[in-house]
Amino acid sequence: MKEWSIRGLVFSALFAGIMISLSYMKVSLPFSSVPITLQTLAVMIAGSILGARYGAIAVLIVIGLCAAGFPVMGGYGGISVLTGPTAGYIWSWPVAAFLIGWFAERTTQTRYTVLKLLVVNFVFGSLLVYPGGVSWLAYTLHIDSLSGALVAGMWPFLPGDFVKAVIVSGVAAAVWKVYPIERILNVKASTWQADEKTLPGRS
Repeated sequence: MKEWSIRGLVFSALFAGIMISLSYMKVSLPFSSVPITLQTLAVMIAGSILGARYGAIAVLIVIGLCAAGFPVMGGYGGISVLTGPTAGYIWSWPVAAFLIGWFAERTTQTRYTVLKLLVVNFVFGSLLVYPGGVSWLAYTLHIDSLSGALVAGMWPFLPGDFVKAVIVSGVAAAVWKVYPIERILNVKASTWQADEKTLPGRS
């Protein structure tokens, strides 16, 4: 098992702060208890840049602070937030960050890096979150129909999630060029650095 890195833990705390800040950027919808926020963007970028363990830790730090009563979820905090209508989404975030990070650690940099990260972030940072999120939302709000639950908790958010995944993929690919994920993980550089030199236009 890889050793823990002080650098990685510091970055986890930093990204937890970023996630808290982005939680305040939200738009409430009249037909749903689920607001549009940038927290999912923070989850995606934490996994993409920090990797599996540190990305998940960043999200768990925020959840832990919320459980302790700190207003880290868009100005709200406490156990009521973690058991409320949006709790299914929140508890899916550490899993999403971990899986995004797991794939990010194994993604070699090529001309298709952004596309690969886009797929990973949208699948695990968006689609994976909805089964638990929509199910718990329907349960807490007593929504009887699947179509009603999807309208309240999924369909309106997919276009925004795709845009977030595009943004995160571009940002992560750019960050990797100057600060490879191996530096966060405190491991030797992967083979993509050698492969990158063989791409057209490089010498």
